[in-house]
Amino acid sequence: MDDKLSFYNTLTRKIEQFIPNEDGKVSMYTCGPTVYHYAHIGNLRCYIMEDLLEKTLRYIGYDVKRVMNITDVGHLSSDADTGEDKMLKGAKREHKTVMEIAKYYTDAFFNDCAKLNIKIPEIVEPATNCIPEFIHMIEELLNKGYAYESGGNIYFDTAKLSEYHVFSSQNEKEMLVGARDDVEEDVNKKSKSDFVLWFTKSKFDAQELKWDSPWGLGYPGWHIECSCISIKHLGENIDIHCGGVDNIFPHHTNEIAQSEAYLGHPWCYYWFHVHHLNDKSGKISKSKGDFLTVQLLESKGYDPLVYRLFCLQSHYRKPLEFSYDVLDNMSAAYDKLVKKIGTLDKSGEVQQDKFEKYKRRFEIAVCDDLNSAMAITVLYNMLKADISDATKYALAEDFDKVLSLNLTTAHAAKEAENGIEAELEQYILAKIDERSAAKKAKDFAKADAIRAELLEKGIVLEDTREGVKWKKA
Repeated sequence: MDDKLSFYNTLTRKIEQFIPNEDGKVSMYTCGPTVYHYAHIGNLRCYIMEDLLEKTLRYIGYDVKRVMNITDVGHLSSDADTGEDKMLKGAKREHKTVMEIAKYYTDAFFNDCAKLNIKIPEIVEPATNCIPEFIHMIEELLNKGYAYESGGNIYFDTAKLSEYHVFSSQNEKEMLVGARDDVEEDVNKKSKSDFVLWFTKSKFDAQELKWDSPWGLGYPGWHIECSCISIKHLGENIDIHCGGVDNIFPHHTNEIAQSEAYLGHPWCYYWFHVHHLNDKSGKISKSKGDFLTVQLLESKGYDPLVYRLFCLQSHYRKPLEFSYDVLDNMSAAYDKLVKKIGTLDKSGEVQQDKFEKYKRRFEIAVCDDLNSAMAITVLYNMLKADISDATKYALAEDFDKVLSLNLTTAHAAKEAENGIEAELEQYILAKIDERSAAKKAKDFAKADAIRAELLEKGIVLEDTREGVKWKKA
């Protein structure tokens, strides 16, 4: 690799040069969604920045094998292993089975990813596919003395570790704030920091998904999923583990505890965490009134890639504040950017020396702790430079391997869409005139037929005092 990528490693709390276990190959694990509802745009900011990391690795020459789980069982409404299972909560909300909910919202998540040009990992594994692996790991942890049975459940014993809070220099009492202990305490635990590996029928009897196990009929805890799925597909050592900052404690802390207790050696060397998306009132989440989704942004007329650009203009380790005013400005900037690139004359010769000069600047930016804002600045500076249109177009196409903003195709697509819209409007207006003439001639059957014809095409007519208006159904 000509370029050395550096990024902030949460494990060491500093920016480090990335050196993989195996030369030229990178193993990467991503905490996937809990598919009980739509992903909100705060969730998707994390996946956009993880996508940026993977594409940067590929851009500078690494072969990346990436794995992601789908949590379709075991994630409780509190990360401290208390409260209602999120999947069951979703099923009750929509009067469906848990697996119907999982299928619907998994498909919805991948649909959002496609709209945002987020690459789907090569391996995506639902938790419900891996029950034997979960049981095997739990049996090994029991055999090694790192787990215990209490009240019908199996718990990991954090007291057996010399170091549990590996991500922080804070003491245990301070870190437990992250356990969300404002909910009912689990009296079966020896210690407040212990966490559930397997629930049996003694807890949450309404749980729909249950499996036979050596400890009775039950289901896995949330934290065990990522450890097992990662080890199953990536082996006993992984290079990079990704997630949001809210996963650091307790989820990722617990993953390290159980994985290294099971394996008997260090497990993951680089931890990549993305900060929250906020609005003026704080962190954006599903529990807040304004549930911001990709579908909502589209309904307000925003191209989802405008939101991707919005995320790329900020650093992944900084909180990002969302507002529609900022998104409006970003939308105008995106349209202007892709129009400039789309109208370049691609026919000339690419100036290879200029191409290499700006490619190098772009690489330096993205390899410097994934400085995507600087990378976009390089793009703008390149477009203003005294170089040929063909060179600019080739560079934009090259940069888009990482940025994934449809830089060289968006303008043509928008032009084609506008052309179709203009043609559709002409057709509708002609039909409205034809219908008005039919009504004047008292040919109401024909007028009704025209209304029905438009309705079949998704166009609704409204007769108002100001005249006939139309809208899409």
